Amino acid sequence: MSSNFNSFDSKALRKTVLEMAYAGSTVHIGCAFSIIELLAVLYRSHLRYPENDPHNPNRDYLVLSKGHGVMAQYACMRELGWLKDEEFLNYFSDGSNLKGLSDSRIPGLEVTSGSLGHGFSVGVGLAMGAKLHHTDQKIFVLVGDGEINEGPIWEGSLFAAHHNLNNFMVIVDENGFQAMGSTKEVLDLDSIQAKFESFGFEAITIDGHDESAINSGIIQLWESGSESPKAIIAKTIKGKGVPFMENNNTWHYTRLTPETYAQALLVVEESQ
Repeated sequence: MSSNFNSFDSKALRKTVLEMAYAGSTVHIGCAFSIIELLAVLYRSHLRYPENDPHNPNRDYLVLSKGHGVMAQYACMRELGWLKDEEFLNYFSDGSNLKGLSDSRIPGLEVTSGSLGHGFSVGVGLAMGAKLHHTDQKIFVLVGDGEINEGPIWEGSLFAAHHNLNNFMVIVDENGFQAMGSTKEVLDLDSIQAKFESFGFEAITIDGHDESAINSGIIQLWESGSESPKAIIAKTIKGKGVPFMENNNTWHYTRLTPETYAQALLVVEESQ
């Protein structure tokens, strides 16, 4: 396993995801790759963990509602020193603590979120709690575009807007795919930004792989002065970083072979 990172460098994070997926012969590579830059910016510039402690009661919260993208979050947590190399080498093996879905028993993972749509409402509850306790904590919830087919997303959105939870930000990974097909084929979402705006959110759409745009968008929404909850619609590419995986939905459930692992690793290592 590689362990030389440069401040949540996207290439290093993708390499770690590949190493994990190959070591554990597991899936969900494409949906981890689409959120790499989003997580890199959040961990580098926005999430506050006093004393680098994932248990600190004054921390900000990152809820990975699309829990199947957890390998990308594991890669970031490794850089923070919250996970050790041996946990990656033994990923998904018998007795491993690290699973293929977000599990709240792991410090740094705030929810168990294999069942899509539920993490969003947990995040809304955390935001309400922070408001009631008059803290300055920020709550970020990362959801998939297919995930917002789920009703709890919109129930939570109504609640967040009604209570002016301007400490709450949802980031939608709009990669255009879900497990069984494209989002347009399964349930056409049309404009996700317009939907959140109609539910009372302040919303913007950005390039989800442009780290400068991600950072600027987050700052813009937090500094707007609006009492509304926030939504960032991040246009992303499923499988980003490995051309034969990009926009190829078979990589939602496909496992790496020795050949595809070597090919993917070479592409990532040679990328700029």
